[in-house]
Amino acid sequence: MSIRITALHIFVAVLLVYAWKDWFKSLCGLILLMAVIEHEDMPKMMFGIQGLNVWNVLFVGVFIAWLASRRRGGLTWDMPRHLGVLLLMYIAVVLVGVLRAALDRSYIQDYPVKSLISEELMNTVKWVLPGVLLFDGCRTRRRLIMAVVCLLAMYFLIATQVVLRLPAGSVLHAGSDINQTRRACEDIGYGACDMSTFLAGACWGIVATVPLVRSKKHKALILAAAGIVAFGQALTGGRAGYLAWGTTGLVLCLLKWRKYLVLAPVIVVLLPIVVPGAVDRMLQGFGQTDVSGQSVIDDYSMTSGRTLAWPHIIDKIGESPMVGYGRLAMKRTGLTEYLGEEYGESEAIGQTHNMYLETLLDNGVLGSIPILLFWGILVVYAARLFRSNNRACSAVGGLALSLMLAQLIAGLGSQHFYPEESTLGAWAGMFLAVRVYVEQSRVREDAAVAEGRWNSQALERQRAAIPAVSA
Repeated sequence: MSIRITALHIFVAVLLVYAWKDWFKSLCGLILLMAVIEHEDMPKMMFGIQGLNVWNVLFVGVFIAWLASRRRGGLTWDMPRHLGVLLLMYIAVVLVGVLRAALDRSYIQDYPVKSLISEELMNTVKWVLPGVLLFDGCRTRRRLIMAVVCLLAMYFLIATQVVLRLPAGSVLHAGSDINQTRRACEDIGYGACDMSTFLAGACWGIVATVPLVRSKKHKALILAAAGIVAFGQALTGGRAGYLAWGTTGLVLCLLKWRKYLVLAPVIVVLLPIVVPGAVDRMLQGFGQTDVSGQSVIDDYSMTSGRTLAWPHIIDKIGESPMVGYGRLAMKRTGLTEYLGEEYGESEAIGQTHNMYLETLLDNGVLGSIPILLFWGILVVYAARLFRSNNRACSAVGGLALSLMLAQLIAGLGSQHFYPEESTLGAWAGMFLAVRVYVEQSRVREDAAVAEGRWNSQALERQRAAIPAVSA
């Protein structure tokens, strides 16, 4: 056993024991562990048992400690009812989709039912639970700041690994080897597209936390960390993530940072000079020359073959628009096999590569409604917090909004609405925003009650004084 693996086991053991004293700090350690747990050198199981790994063991320990703490503390569950209902409906949609796949195993006979339930249900729902625990535990400003720091530290550590593994020339020079980039990202533990997406959101999320510190030195350090994350994101070569990075930054500027909009043209001019490799990757497919010598846009190259699959996916959605086909519909309806025979090997074959088409194909309109409503409401909540004058509210709102927008924008060419390990940070940010929103609502209600009492007492004094004045 290597020194790193031994250190990992000691770290997890310490957090397991400490969870019974303060489960919240161990939960933050669990989130921080996501920076390395998917690394190629990390053990994926213990004692040869599937699903038994250090992350799952620590999560179960933290979860049990959380339950015990809630019983002792007598805390009440205060998540807004409409969000709680939508979250349960969200999970129910995932459950129904997996059950439909288990009952209709067309084209997935080689996928055991046990593995189907483990991977598509249990390993989907579990990535939401740390965020739920964060919501219940972040009842003080100190805990809120601790959670934000650990979440951003996780992204920073992932970006640092990318920067250390990949040569800077992959973005400083055009024509870089994208396959080398993908292999490096997979060795770290995440796909290049996923990594590009969550680092795009993390970059702006770090910038949003600048108001939390007063010292210019500390602000400079935070901006430097955001710069490293942005550089790491550029190295991933994920074009959907590039689009998410630019669009998310633009939305944040329109919502609150309007004075920085003047920098947008400057950035557009400087990007091809500073990172020509990233710009070359982003513009792949544009300016192609056809047989007649005219400049055209190559749809296949621009979308990595996605335009071949999308029309067929849309047609299949039209055959069952209301309820879809259940989980893994792309394979189970025979689309994957058909597209493979029709077009051969392609990046787009086998997956929808569009989170909106995926949920419509799997869950139909009825199943997609609670999913889209849940995300839509949380985007609105986060945007309101981001525009707040309260620094903590603005920071958490900006962080959550950045992570969600990056996911939703990159979802046009990749990603999933189904929770997975690469989106744990986004779900954590979302539930942190819900906690802050709940606390702010409680403060406003208390202020309204206090104001009502004051006005009521003032009115009574006024009424009592009127007869005396008349007399």
